[in-house]
Amino acid sequence: MAVQTSMASSGLAEVIDRILDKGLVIDAWVRISLLGLELLTVEARVVVAGVETYLKYAEAVGLTAPISA
Repeated sequence: MAVQTSMASSGLAEVIDRILDKGLVIDAWVRISLLGLELLTVEARVVVAGVETYLKYAEAVGLTAPISA
């Protein structure tokens, strides 16, 4: 069985290409309370995608008007 090696920059480029092609969603929700008193609430939704991927999925869920050519 042969061992394949790749350069780190090539691997990073592949990861970035895949994220922009498929998209990545990070959804986080944090609440910090002490003795029933809410001290801090953080809600975040991060979406990373290429423009083409974003437009395809945004149209599917009704966030944008359909693109007509």
